[in-house]
Amino acid sequence: MKNTLLISNVTIVNHHEVFIGDVFIENGRVNKISRDLSVKAEHYINGKDKNWFLLPGYIDMHIHGSAGHDVMDATQLALHQMARSLVQEGVTGFLATTMTQSIEAIESALMNVAQFENNDDEASLLGIHVEGPYVSKKRAGAQPIEYIILPSTKQFASWQNMSKQRIKQVTIAPEVEGGFTFIESLKDLNVIASIGHSDATVEEVDRAVTLGIKQATHLYNQMRPFHHRNPGVVGAVLLEDQVKTEIIADFVHSHPQAVRLAYRLKGAEGIILITDAMRAKGLHYGDYDLGGQTVHVSKDGAHLSNGALAGSVLTMEQAVKNMKAITNCSLQEIVAMSSTNAAKQLQLSTKGHIAEGYDADFVLLDENLNVQKTICRGKVVFEK
Repeated sequence: MKNTLLISNVTIVNHHEVFIGDVFIENGRVNKISRDLSVKAEHYINGKDKNWFLLPGYIDMHIHGSAGHDVMDATQLALHQMARSLVQEGVTGFLATTMTQSIEAIESALMNVAQFENNDDEASLLGIHVEGPYVSKKRAGAQPIEYIILPSTKQFASWQNMSKQRIKQVTIAPEVEGGFTFIESLKDLNVIASIGHSDATVEEVDRAVTLGIKQATHLYNQMRPFHHRNPGVVGAVLLEDQVKTEIIADFVHSHPQAVRLAYRLKGAEGIILITDAMRAKGLHYGDYDLGGQTVHVSKDGAHLSNGALAGSVLTMEQAVKNMKAITNCSLQEIVAMSSTNAAKQLQLSTKGHIAEGYDADFVLLDENLNVQKTICRGKVVFEK
């Protein structure tokens, strides 16, 4: 009876089903799911009379920082503190996201992640999302323009080696010189090509999709907007079934009705909830650093001095609540948008679903979608 946990009397929610049952976990994996399991375990969670829902743990594919730390700090402490803080919001896995900076700073961050090993009480670092420097200067946002460079397959190959093959996603503006060739090369490397910080026309987006674009980075933000005579990046990705769209559902980055529009057009299958959070997440309002730039954080969000949005302080817990509130989507759809779609994009065959043989990475919610417990690798790592 090694490392066992029994969760009983909960409503189990997957992206395509809901049922009441018990889950027996052994050594970090789901061993058995059934009604009224009568097995002995070292640890028990009983949801009787609590109206609790058990969902696959949230996966945040786009997060820069949290709890005063940032991926670009390039320290082991920063990654551990981030991973430790994220379990409080139901996150069991994340992509450490870099940003446009000097080549030296990006390489330091990549090499730092290459050395990282998770502790038992942390969300799993699933890989790296490289956001920039291969983006459009016209759509830079909070990506410092002076460090934006053209994409290079040779440079990226060396970065992937430095990271020990941990780069899983790259945000790219396809219309920049060499962009289309670069997207094709990512397909061969099994890395997600995500269109973002892009001024591409609808025709350029269509071409990029045929070459391998599978995702859109923070829909609406820093991409050529929709116009009825030029649908731009926004129009193209909303209509393109092959492309999943990241959404920051904080109602700062996108108006609630814009979030509803995306849900109406893409459906739950086409949306990935992300936070794009920076180091101020979980801390007080005030001034913080993002890539050497001062960011003012207030009730209105995180902004640079020129007014540009600079990431968010959103939690995945709040993103889920906001999505449910504005769309009235089902809990199964929440699972798709907060976990299953990300797991599929990342080709994680044992995550994003609650089933026998799968990883025991779960979030336990009450009826108001408040996180009650977070379970990583079969161990309770956070409880309210």
